[in-house]
Amino acid sequence: MRSFRLSTVPAGLVLAAGLLLSGCANTPKDITSGWTPEKLYSEARDEANSGAWDKAIGYYEKLEGRAAGTALAQQAQLDKAYAQFKTGDKIQAIATLDRFIRLHPASPALDYALYLKGLVNFNDNLGMFSFITQQDLSERDQKAAKDSYESFKELSTRFPNSKYAADARQRMLHIVNALASYEVHVARYYASRGAHVAAVNRAQQAIAEYPDVPAVEEALGILVSSYKIMGMSSLSDDAKRVLEKNFPKSAYLKGETVKKTGPWWRLW
Repeated sequence: MRSFRLSTVPAGLVLAAGLLLSGCANTPKDITSGWTPEKLYSEARDEANSGAWDKAIGYYEKLEGRAAGTALAQQAQLDKAYAQFKTGDKIQAIATLDRFIRLHPASPALDYALYLKGLVNFNDNLGMFSFITQQDLSERDQKAAKDSYESFKELSTRFPNSKYAADARQRMLHIVNALASYEVHVARYYASRGAHVAAVNRAQQAIAEYPDVPAVEEALGILVSSYKIMGMSSLSDDAKRVLEKNFPKSAYLKGETVKKTGPWWRLW
């Protein structure tokens, strides 16, 4: 009979295995293991209401798995996106919302998902309702502004009667003016450096792309002055006539430079 010799394991490996098993034995118990989906959601909401956003996110993620395929799981996904937004994690919030929109195109909460996606980009690096602060959107990332606009536009187009639609439309107006203000800001910079051809190009771009916003007044003023400096009197006069027709009391008609004192939308 052939005999087999048992192989031996080095003492170091035995010790390592023992430590590994010991570590597994000491793994913290999941306190939510016996919770119902409803209790898990309730606890997540409590954590969110107390400002413990990271803990709330963990609970929402557990709920997504345990209640998969239910309306509660969808709600958890939306609430998780909002919590991620509140922690400042814009990238994860957008990813969560994109996933929701992709997986639940017929959800009754789709309008809210689009609205929240618009808010995340609109408030990039700012708090909720940042439009009532002194910071002008045109000073921020232009791509985020355009992405925000597209989300609000889809919301207002697909769900015109949504309770979020009116606010979305107001934010769209702000974004459009901010984007125009950015173009005018660049045109102003070029003009101050004597690069009047570049200044004219950016001012014309602002007028062509955003014809119905307050920033057009300064864009026209830049055209008047830059054309005049370049010796293009006819074009300067044309721009002045348009300026006079649309902004008859404009200080730019007198050749004055208007100092910006605050965002265009501030009423106080």
